[in-house]
Amino acid sequence: MNNVWILAQATDEQAPSGISSEPVSEEGPATTVIPAEPNAGITETQTKRPAGHFNLILLGLMLVVMYVLLFRGPQKQKQQRKKMIQSLERNDRVQTIGGIIGTVVDIKGDEVTLKIDESNNTKIRVVSTAIGRNFSKDKD
Repeated sequence: MNNVWILAQATDEQAPSGISSEPVSEEGPATTVIPAEPNAGITETQTKRPAGHFNLILLGLMLVVMYVLLFRGPQKQKQQRKKMIQSLERNDRVQTIGGIIGTVVDIKGDEVTLKIDESNNTKIRVVSTAIGRNFSKDKD
């Protein structure tokens, strides 16, 4: 430890409010400099602080990114899913969210009847929101 800083605070009776300290080396005694004026060594650029406009702009950008990631993305996916469910037609090949693959036979309100086995003519009824993917209209 080459330099030791000694900080001291004087009461109003002892010294003015602008007390500063100098580094003290191990060889010499501690010295304290009391300026004649309280703001003697301070320039105008040191006393000014940034207006905070940059911080407000940064905060605004972070809020926009948070909105896009947390709200807009899932909302857009929800709209696409709703559009896919509304566009279901007979003979569409679909997959349920449970992984069952079948062909749409009938759509009545909120129920969709799927034919899942051609040889046994096995059919299953599911709620339309249980349809996870439409192979007939997927382009990828």
